[in-house]
Amino acid sequence: MNSLKYIKKPVSVHLTEFNKVFRSAVKSNTALLDIIMQYILKSKGKQIRPIIVLYSAGLTGEINPSTYRAATLVELLHTATLVHDDVVDESYQRRGRFSINAIWRNKIAVLAGDFLLSRGMLLAVENGDHQMLEIVSRAVKEMSEGELLQIEKARKLDIDEAVYFDIIRRKTASLLASCFAVGAASTDSDDEVVTKMHKIGENLGMAFQIKDDLLDFGAGDNIGKPTGIDIKEKKMTLPLIYLINHSNKKEKREYINIVKNHSEDKQKVNWLVDRVKQSGGMEYTIKKMTEFEEEALALLNTFRKNESRTMLKEIIRFTIDRKK
Repeated sequence: MNSLKYIKKPVSVHLTEFNKVFRSAVKSNTALLDIIMQYILKSKGKQIRPIIVLYSAGLTGEINPSTYRAATLVELLHTATLVHDDVVDESYQRRGRFSINAIWRNKIAVLAGDFLLSRGMLLAVENGDHQMLEIVSRAVKEMSEGELLQIEKARKLDIDEAVYFDIIRRKTASLLASCFAVGAASTDSDDEVVTKMHKIGENLGMAFQIKDDLLDFGAGDNIGKPTGIDIKEKKMTLPLIYLINHSNKKEKREYINIVKNHSEDKQKVNWLVDRVKQSGGMEYTIKKMTEFEEEALALLNTFRKNESRTMLKEIIRFTIDRKK
């Protein structure tokens, strides 16, 4: 598996341009807000979303100033959702640093998230990037609905496979899909191309989330040392859903009871993880992940062969082969 450094290299010049646009977009005359924005700028992550936007533009046309705005729009709205998520989850760490709400408290964090959302919308409106704004706004709507659907279903733990796929399509896949779509839209591609790119990103997003499920059951560097965090958080993931679907009524009640009432009991959680592994749940989950990966690659192969297509394939492989 090639490293993220290898994937970044061909678009490093374009990433520098994107960073300039992003920095300019978050600038504020309000001193406190500017301090918070500078803090956010210092804690940028892997930048995988802007990289996808850049390569998607390179696949369907030429990278141009509209592409940098597209990448900025995605990153602004994504960062806003992260800031708001930390408030909702009462999380005080983000990428190994204190979260905004940990330092400035909830009210200021929510307002900072609102500022990021408004800057994204204004950037698009001021430059007439209405199609790109529509694509990313839909993704934010889907993410919100996905989160709420998961919360609603978590109360009863009545998540079957169809509901699970609907939740992860909205929660995770919608944002990655928007990265592929806005990259194509920034090159004035027609609707058919933008839709196809959206579908590639959606398939990648599905595979990405399923990989997360597998990692929680020890399918990575943690082989033999599953974390079971999803069970502790009472999340119904695909390996667990598979076990429940292939159990009798008595067993189902027992498994759901552990998730509902004993998720803090390490011994019981580990026992449940072992049951998932014995049921074939891991193999089934890997099969499903591979199906989404293959669908993404098949759609990608319908585009002309160039460096951007090669690197988007590397990103898909990087997502599937990651160990954490």
